[in-house]
Amino acid sequence: MYRGAAFGLIAALTLTACGGGDGDDNPLTGSSSDSGDGKSLVVGSANFPENQLLAEIYSQALEAKGLKVTRKFDIGAREVYYDQVVKGGISVFPEYNGALLSVAVDKNSTATSTEEINAELKEKLPSSVEILDSAEAEDKDSVTVTAETAAKYNLKTLADLKPVAGDMTIGAGSEFKTRTQGGVGLKKVYGVEFGKFQPLDAGAQSTLVKLLKSNEVQAANLYTTDPAIVEDKLVVLEDPKNLFSSQNVTPLIYKSAVDDTAKAALNGVSAELTTEDLLDMMKKLVNDKEDASTVAKDWLTKAGLVS
Repeated sequence: MYRGAAFGLIAALTLTACGGGDGDDNPLTGSSSDSGDGKSLVVGSANFPENQLLAEIYSQALEAKGLKVTRKFDIGAREVYYDQVVKGGISVFPEYNGALLSVAVDKNSTATSTEEINAELKEKLPSSVEILDSAEAEDKDSVTVTAETAAKYNLKTLADLKPVAGDMTIGAGSEFKTRTQGGVGLKKVYGVEFGKFQPLDAGAQSTLVKLLKSNEVQAANLYTTDPAIVEDKLVVLEDPKNLFSSQNVTPLIYKSAVDDTAKAALNGVSAELTTEDLLDMMKKLVNDKEDASTVAKDWLTKAGLVS
């Protein structure tokens, strides 16, 4: 999405290279056993601003409880960081429950609601990790077009793309092409197959918006909390068959590293965080260029989670 594309790609490639061994040495913290000693919680994030903001919120909420935190942000896509949580190199990660299930845990899952998704995650996650309470806050994948493109092809839903997608180019993070909640699912669920696919680094949402507005791509995989959707009057195509499942912000933790005090702090964030909060914070972060640590602290203070 609107991540720093070049830096995010370098970080992802670096971590992938470091993780190519037999798994005994963790590229983030050294030995995988080091992260479970209770001395410091390693909070990680993916390579896009919203996830980094959520990781900063988690970090400050934990620090407010007197816990020591080590920040490991901007790691890369789920295909890169998930293994590090499972192995203990990362203690806490802000996840999106639907994507976690369909991308990393069970690619064949048909769960769509928050309750169904979380029930499957609790059943199917590796024993070393678990999810905590999901927030109401949600940031879903979408296929989005300009108002002009929507009018030209009479597009309201993803199903409406079927007869015209062959003449269109979709822009998205490179992983979108092979994901069930992506190109694979669009073809299977809606019979939609785009003529061309323009891959970008997962952090390049601002670039996607520019390409969409200039008609270099006619559709884009945007997150629904992107402020550009409202500001540029873009059209998020409806998803009546629920290809894109619920994507509630949900802490994923390495169980042996996270005690009850930490769990309570993270669940406290989930209890207060709404989609409206997330959109408001993203406007401050992306449009107003405010610092993520300031935006996080302001929200935590407003929510009564820090003083």
